[in-house]
Amino acid sequence: MTILTHLSDIIIPLIIFFVVGYGITSGIKVYETFLKGAKDGLRIVVEIMPTLIGLMVAVGILRSSGFFALFGKIFAPITERIHLPAQLLPLLIVKMFSSSAATGLVLDIFKEYGPDSYAGMVTSILMSCTETIFYTMSVYFLAAKVTKTRYTLPGALLATLVGTVASILLAGMMV
Repeated sequence: MTILTHLSDIIIPLIIFFVVGYGITSGIKVYETFLKGAKDGLRIVVEIMPTLIGLMVAVGILRSSGFFALFGKIFAPITERIHLPAQLLPLLIVKMFSSSAATGLVLDIFKEYGPDSYAGMVTSILMSCTETIFYTMSVYFLAAKVTKTRYTLPGALLATLVGTVASILLAGMMV
């Protein structure tokens, strides 16, 4: 086990040295390429920032107004039948739009129910089994100038459904 610990300590520096070494031996100007990538990354961050701020503000307003609590109570009879805690329904919806905004809901669930509770375990697994569908599609398709998404949205929604079912089943086995 200590070998794995030491290996994990050196793997990132090894990868960085490999990439830099490969770039130098290939005749690539590594530093200039890095700077160009950093500039492009900052440009993308500036373009995406208003969307992120809008999402976080909207989630904050919905959370503070009690809308998410009301939404969970309305659908509680349905979600309880499939062993999905009602308080996780808003998390599922917000996660499809923004992982950062969903993190605020995760922290609320952890504060109220605890990370070791059934709701906390489902939340933890759910966050790793699902994707920010609409955010990812809009950002990556916009960047790649993709206009025909074909089956991306149905496939992503199906994957989210499967991830949700897996979260419920896995958390149920742990309790």
